[in-house]
Amino acid sequence: MKSFDRALTALALTTAVVLGSSLLSAPVQAQQSTAPVKIGVLSDFTSVYSDIGGTGNVEATKMAIEDFKSTVLGRPIGLLTADAQNKADIAAAITRKWYESEGVDMIIDMPTSATALAGMEMSKRYEKIMIVTDAASSDITGKSCSPYTAHWTYDTYANAKTVGGAIVKQGGDSWFFITADYLFGHSIERDTGEVVRVAGGKVLGSARAPLNTADFSSFLLQAQASKAKIIGLANGGGDTINTIKQASEFGIVAGGQNLAGIVMFISDIHSLGLKIAQGLIITEAFYWDQNERTRAFGKRFFDRMKRMPTMNQAATYSGTLHYLKAVQAAGTTDTKAVLAKMREMPVRDAFTENGVLREDGRMVHSMLLLEVKKPEESKGSWDYYKILAEVPGEQAFRPLKDGGCPLIK
Repeated sequence: MKSFDRALTALALTTAVVLGSSLLSAPVQAQQSTAPVKIGVLSDFTSVYSDIGGTGNVEATKMAIEDFKSTVLGRPIGLLTADAQNKADIAAAITRKWYESEGVDMIIDMPTSATALAGMEMSKRYEKIMIVTDAASSDITGKSCSPYTAHWTYDTYANAKTVGGAIVKQGGDSWFFITADYLFGHSIERDTGEVVRVAGGKVLGSARAPLNTADFSSFLLQAQASKAKIIGLANGGGDTINTIKQASEFGIVAGGQNLAGIVMFISDIHSLGLKIAQGLIITEAFYWDQNERTRAFGKRFFDRMKRMPTMNQAATYSGTLHYLKAVQAAGTTDTKAVLAKMREMPVRDAFTENGVLREDGRMVHSMLLLEVKKPEESKGSWDYYKILAEVPGEQAFRPLKDGGCPLIK
């Protein structure tokens, strides 16, 4: 009898636990099914890279969300923004808070390579998606690759190969680099230097400049003294603009040396003006005046921002849109299911018509080789480029087998 009583008691307790668990889980599941799908834009809003991303990246994200009528899977789409201040520790703290406490499902942008790599560690820890649209180091899909990160816009390998290779073919076979003294600049110098050497050229030296420095005179003097045919600008954003302006004041191009902007943006050309920038050979992943598709997006963006989009801003729209398409196709926000769909589905939107997301996280797409127009060639504001070539993605980006990504066996 006592055994029977004990069995009844155990059964009652088990039933209570099961019922209690079901009752507790029901409202949680209902809450999860209606909770917002949250996207975080972690950018540079106040410093050297604010023009190429910043508020333009936020607006591009909003445009993609609006294309989904602000809902996916019957859930509202939420948007968070923050300034990483181009500091790795701040980026790590924000991404940790967003993933851990704020319920953010995907973070996009990441303004520098250092902030991207710091954020990627949090992405791996919490197994959440990160799409890098601003940072450029090829290490992001190389030795530091992550199963949860997609590198969307460009990288130092693709830019080095597209621009560096073209310039060496034109006779620019001796180089001196002015390099931003952190991972991004070091990656540009490394990748471009390799392209130059493989093509039979020489790297005569480099000068390391602090991020966001105002005075490039000492670095330009070193470059001038090197007698290199090409001064490679291994920097970006405001640093590139300041280097080119000060090089003009020093009469460097007039003296027979040429500048190579390895990572440049249409916003840089707008700031410099065609009189100073004319003749520069650069590469971008997107140009608003390439075709009807890009012109339609450019006009839409311009109506909101009163300026044409950079490739990073167009890519942030693309990355957000592709993520939302993958969530819809997967029927869930589960990270692995969404990433599988992101890799399975081709990337077709305003940014690119031929994108494919690889296992190492590299989104492969064509790149444009561009020449900056002379003032008399431009038909109006933002009409800045002549398209010299469209380079297929498999030629521009590093082969999967060569990146050293530990995910690739």
